[in-house]
Amino acid sequence: MGDTSGAIVSPDEERRMGEGLMRQVRQSTLLVEDPEVTEYIQSLGYQLVASSDNPAQDFTFFVINDPSINAFAAPGGFIGVHIGLMLAAESESELASVLAHEIVHVTQRHLARAIEKANKMNVPTTAALLAALILSGGNAQIGQAAVMATMAGSVQNRLNFTRAHEQEADRLGMQILANAGFNPHSMPLFFERMHQASRFYDNRLPEFLRTHPVTLSRIADSRNRAEQYAAKGYTDREAYRLIRAKLRVLNAANPISLIKTFEDAVKKGRQARSDERYGYALALLAADRHSEARTQITKLLEAEPNRIAYLVASADIDMADKQPGAAISKLSEALKPFPNNHPLTMTYAEALLNDGQAEAARLLLKDHLRSRDPEPAIYALLARAEKDAGYAVDAHQSLAEYYYLSGETRTAIDQLNIGLRLVQDNDFYRASRIEARLKEMQERALAEAKQR
Repeated sequence: MGDTSGAIVSPDEERRMGEGLMRQVRQSTLLVEDPEVTEYIQSLGYQLVASSDNPAQDFTFFVINDPSINAFAAPGGFIGVHIGLMLAAESESELASVLAHEIVHVTQRHLARAIEKANKMNVPTTAALLAALILSGGNAQIGQAAVMATMAGSVQNRLNFTRAHEQEADRLGMQILANAGFNPHSMPLFFERMHQASRFYDNRLPEFLRTHPVTLSRIADSRNRAEQYAAKGYTDREAYRLIRAKLRVLNAANPISLIKTFEDAVKKGRQARSDERYGYALALLAADRHSEARTQITKLLEAEPNRIAYLVASADIDMADKQPGAAISKLSEALKPFPNNHPLTMTYAEALLNDGQAEAARLLLKDHLRSRDPEPAIYALLARAEKDAGYAVDAHQSLAEYYYLSGETRTAIDQLNIGLRLVQDNDFYRASRIEARLKEMQERALAEAKQR
């Protein structure tokens, strides 16, 4: 971790800490794994990264299912955004301004400098403390975070960014924002609304305001910087508006309660916005009102037949109606112009499995894993396809990867041991591969035990 002479944490150590954090976030069950949501936030994040001073830096953007207003950067380029912040932002540029700020913390290695101050902590412990800090922000019901709260609080001040780091993140973040085609004025606008809202929170400030203090001078600085950019019109992308509608349904304690809200918007005298109709359809689907949901999605598809969000929603309605064949037909066509699209591929695999086409689903998902970073949701679906297609050993291997990525290392080891026992006696190479992976996971389990 570096010594008192001030050596900075290495990029490899940062990445290991970030990966440890992600495993704990997944274990908490707070990670939003909806394919459309994850694809959107990754797309937006990398659009901004491409305009940063280090576009080759590895990043992973993800969404936390928490209604509090917060976003954070973790070591190794892992950047999380709470659903609450995505819904609080009033434009895509405002959301982008927060992501751009967090990206700068990573590219300028502010995290490494902050962590280096806590040089008595080893890599796994630091990852655990970071996870506790992040997961405890606004959700006292999380057992793991509650247990670790005292430890996390003792190091929070040492991990917080300095005022200079925050200023640099604002300044360079605004450059990223403008270069990526977003509205630079959105940063001071968001800060102003957060500052105004803080008057109504008494001593219970949103996590974003505790970790990113918004002062009048900070607002003024960002406003002055924004004035240096030429004024022009900015329009939110349709994808942003649709994702917000979907998040409203996902985040609702009772999605049925949203039906009336969306219905009123759709049935106003003016022509309904597409995101309002889309949210209405999703809320109806959540309420098992399939026919009404299909009516709304059909109207959207008539206007935009190639919109992926509408195609996925239409296929979801087909499957809810026990018509996987209909879903398969439209998804197979949709994938032709959009090969390996994550939401389409995952929905297509689900439809194939529901239609008893396990082998086709297995081949589809194996190919999909070659084109993107591994995710627990892909391995879970692949394990189901392998089991149904008669590949028992493969199914246990995929389940092992699912549990490992989900922070359940011991359960992952159990799955590999089961798979190893099922390997044919003459299949030496497969047994060797499983044993090698088993050794890696056992070493990880030992490290986790020492951490505890």
